Amino acid sequence: MATKDQAHWNETKYRRILETFDADDSPIIASGPNGEYDSICQSGELTDKGRATTLALGEWLRHLYVEQLGFMPKLIMNADNIYLRTTPVPRALESLQQSFWGMYPAHTRTAQFPAPTIVTRSPADETLYLNKTNCRRFAQLSQAFSQRTADHWNESKEMNYLNKLISTWMPLNSRRVAVDSHPSLYDIMDTINSTLAHGLETRLPSEFYNSKGRDIMDRIVVEEWVSGFNESEEYRSLGVGSLVGDIVTRMAGNVIENRHDSVLELGGEGAKLGRSRIGEAGIRFGLSVCHDTTLAAVLASLGTFNGKKWPPYTSHIAVELFRKARPIDPYNAPKTTSDSVQVRQAETETKPKTWWFALFGKAKDVLDSGPSKPSVTARRPVEDLTDQEKRGLDGYYVRLRYNDKIMTVPGCKPAGKHFPDDESFCTLEAFKSITDKYTPANWKQACSSDLDKAAFPALLQSSGLAQS
Repeated sequence: MATKDQAHWNETKYRRILETFDADDSPIIASGPNGEYDSICQSGELTDKGRATTLALGEWLRHLYVEQLGFMPKLIMNADNIYLRTTPVPRALESLQQSFWGMYPAHTRTAQFPAPTIVTRSPADETLYLNKTNCRRFAQLSQAFSQRTADHWNESKEMNYLNKLISTWMPLNSRRVAVDSHPSLYDIMDTINSTLAHGLETRLPSEFYNSKGRDIMDRIVVEEWVSGFNESEEYRSLGVGSLVGDIVTRMAGNVIENRHDSVLELGGEGAKLGRSRIGEAGIRFGLSVCHDTTLAAVLASLGTFNGKKWPPYTSHIAVELFRKARPIDPYNAPKTTSDSVQVRQAETETKPKTWWFALFGKAKDVLDSGPSKPSVTARRPVEDLTDQEKRGLDGYYVRLRYNDKIMTVPGCKPAGKHFPDDESFCTLEAFKSITDKYTPANWKQACSSDLDKAAFPALLQSSGLAQS
């Protein structure tokens, strides 16, 4: 809705109810199990339980990064230093909103707090989910791995067990449970998990909740969706390579002396002229909301998903960038004012510099350095960096956490590739070297290439390892 001068746009507030029709095709209002008409969800939307759990996640983020570590401010006037991104799926957008409000509830925002910017992409450019629709080669590979799983499990004793349990409730034209049935085994498991997250009114027949049956489903679905990321570099590259490459680009671009990389990646060419693409500057915190398939794929591509069950609801990954503690120079000790001591402590402590997609560089640092052309150093593989550029990565470490549990990337375990006595703190150079292997130079071009090639690699290409 536009104002008279059409310079500003406002949203119309309204009450929504859903309409359906009865057996006689007469329109009726859709209602819940207790006759309620409001808050009825459509497919793909977030439920009240989903709102509550994502709000709680935001509250946990506040506890850790605001209250415990003091990394983010307690009170904010705007969200200009926070990068918010979501997929175009409605429940993802709603989850992002709830998480952000949980981290910064009303009393922590000033009265003049403006609407925060939320970044989205068109489906053709989306890399926050596994984009089978717009990446033909990835769809081809995905189908091949799915078919391999079907060939392995469809006639197995485990699948026979599932059919004895629940085939009665499958569609009349098949009465069969399989990896590639309709609904698929993944869809069945997803429905079971959804009903378990809510009240008894949503429950399926008790056979769907048989513990042995659920374990079988989980094992087969994980193989179908995750095995490609464990075994194929091309699969990793097309599935999450561009996304993970963005993460590492932002980290590396922030720490290398020339900070053009991370700033222009966020702000575009306008950043050189003092204008950000979306108005933000000095991004300190990135929060991107995706889907369970994305989380499993990112973890598997880093070699950290082996043996794990399918991600539960409201799962999250934190990718944190740390700087090695710097000793205080006794000859240049700070003056005994509270501000200077606080700054010195911040420099000497090992503090996380981001949540989720890493710390972004400050636009002001680039603008002050002049209009020189960006080096795009951060997107280049480690092996192509100069010695000076590699030294710029020294003293920085990356840690991966999944649902607040620390993960250790296999390629970070060798000596010299992690912080002393702690393999979970991967050197930034080693972490970048691991992800460089499957970061595509041109994702869209790769998506339309090699369509006539074999789907499976000739040799196993294990995930989470550094350049050989």
